[in-house]
Order: sequence, then C-alpha cells, then structure tokens
Amino acid sequence: MARNLIIVESPAKVKTIKKFLGTNYDVEASGGHVRDLPKSKLGIDVEADFEPHYITIRGKGDVLANLRKKAKKADKIYLATDPDREGEAIAWHLREALGADEKKISRITFNEITKSAVKASLKAPRALDMDLVDAQQARRMLDRMVGYKISPLLWQKVKRGLSAGRVQSAALDMVCEREDEIRAFVPEEYWTLDAEVAVEGEKKTLTIQYSGKEKLTDEQTVQKLMDRLSGCEFVISDIRNTDKTRKPPLPFTTSTMQQEASRTLNFSTQKTMRIAQQLYEGVEIQGSGTIGLITYLRTDSTRIAAEADAAAREYIRDTYGEEYVAGARTEKAAGNGKIQDAHEAIRPTDLSRTPAELKDSLSRDQLRLYQLIWRRFAASRMQDVRYTTLTVRILAGGEEFRSSANLQTFDGFRRVYDVEEDKLEKKSSLTKLTKDTRLSFLAFDPKQHFTQPPAHYTEASLVRAMEEIGIGRPSTYAPTIGTLLGRHYVTKENKNLYVTELGEAVNDIMQKYFSDVVDEGLTARMESALDRVGEGQEEWKKPLRSYYPRLMTAVEKAEGELEKVTIADEVSDELCEVCGRNLVIKYGPHGRFLACPGFPECRFTKPLLEKTGIRCPKCGGEVLIKKTRKGRRYYGCENSPECDYMSWQKPADKATEE
Repeated sequence: MARNLIIVESPAKVKTIKKFLGTNYDVEASGGHVRDLPKSKLGIDVEADFEPHYITIRGKGDVLANLRKKAKKADKIYLATDPDREGEAIAWHLREALGADEKKISRITFNEITKSAVKASLKAPRALDMDLVDAQQARRMLDRMVGYKISPLLWQKVKRGLSAGRVQSAALDMVCEREDEIRAFVPEEYWTLDAEVAVEGEKKTLTIQYSGKEKLTDEQTVQKLMDRLSGCEFVISDIRNTDKTRKPPLPFTTSTMQQEASRTLNFSTQKTMRIAQQLYEGVEIQGSGTIGLITYLRTDSTRIAAEADAAAREYIRDTYGEEYVAGARTEKAAGNGKIQDAHEAIRPTDLSRTPAELKDSLSRDQLRLYQLIWRRFAASRMQDVRYTTLTVRILAGGEEFRSSANLQTFDGFRRVYDVEEDKLEKKSSLTKLTKDTRLSFLAFDPKQHFTQPPAHYTEASLVRAMEEIGIGRPSTYAPTIGTLLGRHYVTKENKNLYVTELGEAVNDIMQKYFSDVVDEGLTARMESALDRVGEGQEEWKKPLRSYYPRLMTAVEKAEGELEKVTIADEVSDELCEVCGRNLVIKYGPHGRFLACPGFPECRFTKPLLEKTGIRCPKCGGEVLIKKTRKGRRYYGCENSPECDYMSWQKPADKATEE
C-alpha cells in the first residue's frame, strides 16, 4: 500500500487530522520553523545582494531526522503548514531541509481542520507559491537588519536586553505620541442643562435636555439662561418618529476578534490568539473525538465561503425562522487597500455545533471565546435590527429642549449577538405624549463638565489603530504588543497601556536617529511593498536594497553622536530588611520585583505585590496579586501564611456588591 506523508506545524493538529484519514496516511509535525537565520550573527550576505544564510534551528535536529526518515519511505509528501505567508515559508524550508525528490512534494492548505476540508485539499495539491515565500523572506530579513543593527546600540547606550524592530518601534512611538497628547491636553469647561417636568396624567416625571443655540461655557451663562426661563411655560412643539435600521456586524477578522475579546471577555491579545489556536487545531469533543471548531485565526478578510454562508442561513432559518435570515448582501473587507484577503473570516466550522452543546468539552475560556465567535458569525447572516427613534421637541421662552428614545421594533441579529453599548428600549413613556399634552416645570439640573483628554491606548485600541494605519499584519499584532510589555517599554494597568521611563528613553533615541524605523507612514508603505512581493508584482530583494543603506547611515551617525543614557530605577516606599535602604523596582523573567539598591553588597529581594483593593473573604485583609514560581498570577491574602485564602480567579468585591 502506498504511503503518504503529511507534515503540519503543530503536534495538536496531528491527532485531529489522523482521525480523518486512512492508514495509508502518516501525519507528522515540524513544530513550526525548522530553519532560520543564525542567532549569533546577521546571517545576511549584504555584499552578495542580500543572500540569506539559513541554518537548522537548535533542537530541531531530531525532528528533521525523523521527518527525513519518513519522507524517504513515502511515495508522496504533502506540506500542510498554515495557509498564510509564514506557513508557505515554513513549507519551503521543510522542502529544502528534507532533501527528498521535489517531484513527490506538494503543498496543500485548508482554512479549517475538518474532514471535508482536509480531504478536499488532498484532491487539489499545488506547487509552493514562491512569491509568498519571498515576501516572508523579505519581512524576516528586514526585521533582522533592524534588530541586529540597532539593538546592540541600545544595549551599549541604555541597558542590555533592549530591542528595536520595524513594527515594534513604530507601535511604541504611537503609545508615546498618545502619552504626549494626554500630557499636553488642557481641559475646557462646558455645562449641560436638564429640566425636570411633570407630565399631565402621569405619575413619573420627564427629564428633558437643553438643545438651544446658547453655548453653555460657564456657570454664569447657565444661571442667566435659567433666570430667563424661570416662569416660562414648557410646550411640546413637535413629535417625530423616524424608522431606522442597524446592520449586523461583519464576521471576525483577527483584529476585530482581539478587540471584542478584550472589550467583552477582558482577554489580552496574546491570550485571545492562544485560545483561538486551540479551537482551530482541534479540541476533544465528547462523543465526537478531536474536532477543529473554528477556521484559521490569522486573517484580515471578512469574506465567507459560499457553502458556509448557505449552511449558516439554513441553520438560522430552521432555528429562528425565515424572518431572521439576512437578505443578499455583498460583503467587503474593511480597510483601504491594506487587506490581503488571503482566506475567510474567522467563523465556526459548523454553526450547528452550538456553544451549549460544547459546554462540557471546553474549558471556561475556550467556551467564552467560541461563544463570541459563534454569535458574531451567526449575527452576520441575520437580518438588520429595526427600531424607531422617537424625538420630542419642547419650547420654553424661545429656547429648545429635547427628549428622545430608540424603540426596537424587530430584534434581528440581536437575537444572538447583543453587545451594543447604546441599548435599544422596548417601551418608553415618550410614546404617550401628544402635542396637546400639558407639561409643568419642576426644576432645573445644571451640570458642570470638562473636556477629556484622548484615552490611553488599550491593547484592543492599539491593535485597531495599527490596523487602520497599516502597521503590521494579523499575525504580528499580539507578538508586537507582547514585546512592548515584555521589554518593559510599556506597562498595563486596568487595561490601559502606559509608556515607562525606559520606553520614552528608547523612543527618543529612535525618533532622533532612526526616524525611518518609527515613521508610521514608511512602516505602512513597507508592509504594502511586502504585499506586492507576495502578489508577484515586485522583486523580493528590492525593499532590502532601498532600506539597508539608509539604516546603516543612521546607525553610524548614532554610534558617533549618542551619549550614554541612564535610566534610574523606580524607588519604592518599602525598606530593605537587611540594610534599611529604600527598595527599588527591578524587572525579572516573571515581571517586577523589589531589590536592594546596594547590590552586590546587599542582595535582599522580595516580591512586588500588587494591591487589588478587595477584602479577603476569609479574614478581611487585602487581597494581593501574587505569582507562582513559574510566573502564573493568582490572588492571595496579605495575611498569608496565617490566612490560607487563594484563588486563580479575581474575587468579587463584597463591599462593592453591598
């Protein structure tokens, strides 16, 4: 019997795919890349027109030996790495490293790990797409040149362990620019004026908002307005009903999934991608074995395959009724020419596999993310929400007040996906009003406000901004933010990202000497150039030839002009238990900790415990965020070990609940 070898990236996929195929198929995993540029040097021969020098990644020797052994016995070899540029490059490296007859090597891709998708891919094998491979080579080499030429300079002039990167440095600059905007912001005062009126025949009063032409900039202006309107009659002048619709959301892309998971589930971008990867590769489902639950998770397209669209509409028709099925709709990927549209949006592989059915097979976080993806896709195939905006205009002394309400008339896609911030009402007291309804003035309610500075970036809003500008691609958003946090260039508090003193120092250097690297426009144009390489429209070494000379000119200038930068450690209020000095905050592999500034004479250290403001449910002490030896966060009482309270989940604040 002929033997066929299928090579995937992740060991988790092996079990899923083996279940779909017969005994004449052998499935093995490469564990990602098997070759890369060497860590010890640049690995790019600039003099030989940027020829890369690849070596076997340390630790992959045994993996390759096993794959070569299997490849030698196989009649056909199918490279089934991920369906994107990175996956195409891994497939190429595998082909080069296996040393097998290229005639028996084919490339297959599938957007979902299901029996039908895997078998369909085996019926349509193809040759490697060298345009995609070259685009990935160009990206890898550009990033290597920036990292290996600038990072050593940062080690020398600032501190060891720092790094610079094309996308990473541009993203850091975005965070720094937002911080500068917030610091420079000058709040402006403004006022709003509400009036409470009694409605004839109704027990409840009505609050109406001033909407006249007078600009309420200060208290004096508001007081004059109230004095002028004192004693005036409040009369309904107009009642208007406007029918409106709200279109369903598009299916998830990588970016929108990360944003929505952050907003509704409080997931970091890295956690979202990790769990989505598990759902894509396959989860053991009771009674069904290992099944891939969602389509490929790295995509910037909202396109849906015709078969999946038809199946979804049929499910909605059978489950909710014909009136909920969306009409014909042409979907376009959001963006302005920065979309690769390589494959489908993120969706469940089978909409009939509901979250309720999988409750006992998935972890809590897997279920929450799957439910979010399921609902979003189902909603995208459903009808618009229909509602009526009811607006009542009231006149008093020639000034206008208003009150309005949005009344839902058909729930449409909100039947399954209701995360709108501006909730629609099912009924309103405004519906009882007519032009003849008498109103009686009760009181004014003036309120002082101040304009707010731009919000700090969160992981979700930074991803959205990077996508809009064109910095990075779906596969790079989470790693980029992870690097910024890991290098301590930014810190995260209550979802918000704050630039650290170290981050500002690095960004200042990058701005002064490497403006090309942090320039958002140039970074976006470079991404577009890589896209053109992937589409076969541009020779792959062209971006390297244009970028490298400018980079080296900047590096040489910085080496000659840049002075040593000293970043002082942040001093805490806690004292060293050995010598009495104020402890300083240091960074280690598992985050921040307290250490004595007298090192190496004094080596005292202790954990830096973050307060939560929540009382311990056992003893009433404060709950602190702690970490295990392996760096996993948990919640424990400040009175440990006397109090043994601990929890992996953030405890509820009983004081708040009361």
